[in-house]
Amino acid sequence: MARYLGPVCKLCRREGVKLFLKGERCYSSEKCAFDRRPYPPGQHGKGRTKVSEYGKRLREKQKVRRVYGILERQFRTYFAAAARRKGVTGENLLKMLESRIDNVAFRLGFGATRSDARQLVRHNHVLVNGRRVDIPSFGVKAGDVISLSEKARKFERVQKSLELSKSRERIPWIEAGPDGASGTFKAAPSRVELEAAQPVEIEEQLVVEFYSR
Repeated sequence: MARYLGPVCKLCRREGVKLFLKGERCYSSEKCAFDRRPYPPGQHGKGRTKVSEYGKRLREKQKVRRVYGILERQFRTYFAAAARRKGVTGENLLKMLESRIDNVAFRLGFGATRSDARQLVRHNHVLVNGRRVDIPSFGVKAGDVISLSEKARKFERVQKSLELSKSRERIPWIEAGPDGASGTFKAAPSRVELEAAQPVEIEEQLVVEFYSR
């Protein structure tokens, strides 16, 4: 399965915004590479200033891809599906990305990052309505109950992540269970709900414009 294996801090620097790809480390100015070097990587990074309209759309598309950890081919497929649905294409795209099982697991605090949550899914540690799901792109539907396997609940890293998630603001479209290791996906989020819960500002219309050129 293709996936990005390079240094994720370079992704934040390339996009010129903190993407929070390393969890709690991103909140520490001493450890965060973006805070220490807020310019694109490479020997010419400091010299890049002027960006064309095409470049702005490209960077926004890349930013959204990297926030959700999706490669280009699959992201393009999501966009095509979003364009076929009724409603606003950009909002449809974000709703589809938020409905992915790896993202829902992250929102519930199973993993400190989407990458951590994706690994739990791949290793059969996440269940949907009591059945194991090992496909990160699996689309969760309204009313589905997502939970951790009994084995995963004992992992130190998972326990730490669940503990940290208690201090975060609750996501309105996901109802956490009383045990803290499960939750119910109530519905795909509205644009207003997503904007309030997303630490990274997203301009999905630029993504639409990029693919519609």
